[in-house]
Amino acid sequence: MKIVDFNKYDSLISQYMSELRDENIQKDPMRFRRNLERIGEIMAFEISRTLRYRDETVQTPLAEAQCRVVDQNVVLATIFRAGLPFHQGFLSFFDRAENAFISAYRKYKEKWDFEVCTEYLAAPDINEKVVILSDPMLATGVSMEMCWRALLSHGTPSHVHIASVVASEQAVEYIKAVFPKETTTLWIGAIDPSLNSHSYIVPGLGDAGDLAFGGKL
Repeated sequence: MKIVDFNKYDSLISQYMSELRDENIQKDPMRFRRNLERIGEIMAFEISRTLRYRDETVQTPLAEAQCRVVDQNVVLATIFRAGLPFHQGFLSFFDRAENAFISAYRKYKEKWDFEVCTEYLAAPDINEKVVILSDPMLATGVSMEMCWRALLSHGTPSHVHIASVVASEQAVEYIKAVFPKETTTLWIGAIDPSLNSHSYIVPGLGDAGDLAFGGKL
């Protein structure tokens, strides 16, 4: 499985990551959402470089021009609710892509004992298509796996790109263990060393959904 860790080299993602993590800048939810979106846009461009292309002749007002266009069907999938601004970044670049949406949440049995539940799925046929599955936070990897298995009810893709802003080392190892190695690529803005007792990434950035859209009961 190929893993792309953007934290290993300098790019604008590093700047946006610093703002996402900064508790003072986090007080501006519009900027927080926009930074998630911008990271999605950069990752979308990088993923686009891995796709298959074909030649196409385009008629300009003056003459014919030979162009290169994407020759694969792309499906953008994300997990409610934190994934929405991140997803929008991918959609701004892959503007002709089909889209899939999944809900996943932590159902607590006791104070810190929970299971991940999925309820809502709206997705096209993904058979033999390229799926880009995005979620800003990859904490344990369980939510990503469950959403992936739900998507498989709509077909088997040719390749899946998993995109996250921040991941824990534990989650990366989990994804490597449960996803097909030859047809999965993992794109991460930064990989953090640990999880706390609440299964939040440390140092992480907090609750991305709350920071983007406000708190919840």
